Amino acid sequence: MGGQKGIACFYEAFSTLLPVTLVSTKNNEYPKELAAEFLPILSNHFSRYFNVFLLIRLSKIINKRKSTHIILEHPYLGWMGIILQLFLKVIIHSHNIESLRFKSTGKWWWRILWFYEKTVHRNADINFFITEEDRVFAINNFKLDQTKCFTITYGFDLNTPPSNEERKMANNKLKTLHHIPSDIVVLLFNGTLDYKPNLDAVNHIINNINPILQTHTDFKYNIIICGKGLPASYNNLQGHKNIIYAGFVDVISLYFKGADIFINPVIDGGGIKTKLVEALGNNLFTISTIEGAIGVPEEITNKRMHIVKSNDWNLFADAIVHASYGDSSIDQAFFDYFYWDKIAKKAANAIGNK
Repeated sequence: MGGQKGIACFYEAFSTLLPVTLVSTKNNEYPKELAAEFLPILSNHFSRYFNVFLLIRLSKIINKRKSTHIILEHPYLGWMGIILQLFLKVIIHSHNIESLRFKSTGKWWWRILWFYEKTVHRNADINFFITEEDRVFAINNFKLDQTKCFTITYGFDLNTPPSNEERKMANNKLKTLHHIPSDIVVLLFNGTLDYKPNLDAVNHIINNINPILQTHTDFKYNIIICGKGLPASYNNLQGHKNIIYAGFVDVISLYFKGADIFINPVIDGGGIKTKLVEALGNNLFTISTIEGAIGVPEEITNKRMHIVKSNDWNLFADAIVHASYGDSSIDQAFFDYFYWDKIAKKAANAIGNK
């Protein structure tokens, strides 16, 4: 999932700048090239978020390594962070405004999480937010000290886009793999499909976008959908005209490099849509809803991202047809904002100044 990849890539870059010990769940694998120390001691069960004995174990780790800061991914272990402030400074690394994310997916208990999330952020020494929109929202609604709040976004692995030659080779390979004729425009959507916002996006593709595109008789296209977790009730997805369901793919970079246009009809879920960052970093044209584009400044995309009002599927489809004829290229400003090394340096500087 995008959030998991974001954590892994952040610490891969961050651990080259500062000494880091990662305390993680037992079912995680240690990446051998990582500069950080890795301690897979957390339970895989949800009960780890309430385990008071973990506090004792973490205290020993902190004392042994003379740690000065602890970063908690998400606010859920914030209660423990408040206690650990006796020993070190606490950073909450927020990947969404979690309570609003659960509100958008219909969870009745989102208000309880709102109060808890607000309390955790107000007590933290430093707050990292995944988007500038989340940072501003939290400052205004959680009443946070803005000098303690920083935008530490999701990133991209490379500091330049793939060459036109690389993209052409990937496009040819992708079309050969899926038996797509050479004159077809390849549209891509990917995500974890048992996650409701992504599954809702699939429904919008099937029921709204694809039928409208079929009325553009001069526009030849296929829509490739990648991702695991597709419910069994969608087994006939492959039967829809112009749609190819690729399932879970081993090398998603082939699809990001080889597609022509990335479509992002996501309208809820909160936070930054990591798939959109990946698509833009690979120099794809992208069509996104307003909600789907949160966290990606339009001015740094050099017109590679077209934003459409949510649920206006006629305009979304028209944007797809017209995007296929564009010739702009992603701007270097995009990589100045989203390259992992720059993001890690910003985080390290924020910690060093506090």
